[in-house]
Amino acid sequence: MGFLLLILFCADQEPSMQVTSNGINIEVEDHGNPEDPAILLVMGYTAQLVYWPMDFVNALVEQGFRVVTFDNRDVGLSYKYDGVRAPHPIRQMITKRFFAKRQMAPYNLSDMARDAVGVLDALKIDRAHIVGASMGGMIGQLIAANHADRVLSFTPIMSSTNGPGLPGASAEVRTVLMRTARAKTKTPDEALELGLAFSSLIASEEGRGRPDERRAMMKLAQERAFYPPGPKRQMAAIIDTGNLRPVAQRIAVPTLVIHGADDPLIPSACGQDIAEHVKNARFELVEGMGHDLPPSKLPMLAELIGAHCKAA
Repeated sequence: MGFLLLILFCADQEPSMQVTSNGINIEVEDHGNPEDPAILLVMGYTAQLVYWPMDFVNALVEQGFRVVTFDNRDVGLSYKYDGVRAPHPIRQMITKRFFAKRQMAPYNLSDMARDAVGVLDALKIDRAHIVGASMGGMIGQLIAANHADRVLSFTPIMSSTNGPGLPGASAEVRTVLMRTARAKTKTPDEALELGLAFSSLIASEEGRGRPDERRAMMKLAQERAFYPPGPKRQMAAIIDTGNLRPVAQRIAVPTLVIHGADDPLIPSACGQDIAEHVKNARFELVEGMGHDLPPSKLPMLAELIGAHCKAA
């Protein structure tokens, strides 16, 4: 099963707002002309909306799109499930193997998909192009399948169906990921060092060569919101949701799957699996991209996604 910790590069964000979505408060940013077709960007595991690179957001706006970003529940400035315990990930995975329908997590990715649709409701957006990174691509599969009337097109980036038999991360990456998810970090500095160590394992060569930018980005996110319990519940949501292949098979909207050739966390075969299970999906492999969005790839990625959205 693929999991994620997404490390991206960005500049300062525009002022944001709080909306009520699916019964909880969600932090949202709205970029561009409200009259333009909307793109909803869905971020990945533990990652706040500030991790979307502003060069990428602005490139989409310049192509004539309204771009909406938001903090998923339990991270950033969105609603926190304080005091709600998440199951231990190893125990949860073992239990789910024998009792697949047993719900162990406080919420699952279907709940997070309803959060995203609720953001569209709050902004009075009837239909949007959905772009999801990593866990956001998993959430996006549920949006595209279960809320198809709200979706113009779908683009998962470095994501997976989490289907059985797919290759997973290396033992080293899995070990550090689980340690990160269950870490009892007491200070932002402890969390920062743990996050930087993990990001260096999963980033592209370009990303690894920019450690100061990665540190600055993570510091910015910490100053905005430091909340260690959130990742544990998000991890539980991924595990509880399980295999998304049946979901992908129900997606009928135009779909472009983008994946990095050098992704050590969610191998490119996982992205190919999405494309194989979504009817008429197109797969785009990006050389030199790991489990990150390297700055040099942003113009190409924005062009690919913009063209896909316009064609849809």
